[in-house]
Amino acid sequence: MLDLLRESFGHLFEDELLQEIDHVGTFKEINEGDQLIEIGTYVKSMPLLISGAIKVLREDEDGDELLLYFLERGHTCAMTLSCCLGQTKSEIRAIAETQAQLIMIPIQKMEEWTSKYKSWRNFVFNSYHQRLNEMLETIDDIAFKKMDERLLKYLKEKARVTNGQIIYNTHQEIAYDLHTSRVVVSRLLKTLENLGKIELQRNHIKLIDV
Repeated sequence: MLDLLRESFGHLFEDELLQEIDHVGTFKEINEGDQLIEIGTYVKSMPLLISGAIKVLREDEDGDELLLYFLERGHTCAMTLSCCLGQTKSEIRAIAETQAQLIMIPIQKMEEWTSKYKSWRNFVFNSYHQRLNEMLETIDDIAFKKMDERLLKYLKEKARVTNGQIIYNTHQEIAYDLHTSRVVVSRLLKTLENLGKIELQRNHIKLIDV
């Protein structure tokens, strides 16, 4: 596990901290679609992402979801940090977008390392800053961008985090992530296909010119 830590976090953390993480952390592998964190549950540990991608979602009063951001290698979740430090229930849902490897850090160590290691403190603050900017960008998209622009951006981001030009989500799953209806998504996808930007197949979407 130490070699994986050095590969993903060696540029951020000193070796002493990496060895502590290796000693107290728990290695975890999750498959695509697996749930890592559920809304309303207490978070007992903080994830450090070694590989893969995790999508973080918010839910409204009607149970409809909205994609906030993706977590990738070398990231952690600011919302998880808040829950761990405040010992409050999670307000987000985290689901594996791809197969992923994580190291789970016990919450007891987080405060200790914040005072003990400057690199850990900087990592926590930078994580808050990055995730906050991503959430503000999501708010801006909802407030100022048309749905076709949001959909195209979503497809590009999905292709980037999965390292491929094929999107395997159904129209309904995309609608959930964008907090809209399947009918709207299907109509806009058809428009994108007519423009030559994507190719619609029975079980997937192929990106051509995005």
